[in-house]
Amino acid sequence: MQGLRRSQNDVIRLDLSATMANSSSSLSIDVEESAETRIQRLISEHPVIIFSRSSCCMCHVMKKLLATIGVHPTVIELEDHEMAALAAFSTLDNETLRNRAPAVFIGGSCVGGLESLVALHVSGHLVPKLVEVGALWYDI
Repeated sequence: MQGLRRSQNDVIRLDLSATMANSSSSLSIDVEESAETRIQRLISEHPVIIFSRSSCCMCHVMKKLLATIGVHPTVIELEDHEMAALAAFSTLDNETLRNRAPAVFIGGSCVGGLESLVALHVSGHLVPKLVEVGALWYDI
């Protein structure tokens, strides 16, 4: 399958410049989509999605934090030049995204990097946000 590869630890490698027709994967790529359109669609289709660089240790920490809560996010690994396409969908600028990957989106909104995710958790706002977007079911 060209452009979309599964690697270890349930991480999906996505080449945003590649084109694919009718994939059986839930991460399908439309031949006519631009990189920005693909990213926007992925953000809107997944309640929790992490865009990361290859072998990013902070992404591992993000996944572990979310797994501890009971959420298993979609993780997309991007190359450095592809990270710039995320700037259109976040409050972070291109330089910040390149230096602070990974970037996590919850419910279509950019939360930011690891520090922002941890701050959201420590403040007690992460679990309610995850419940609100349907990524976590919590019985009171």
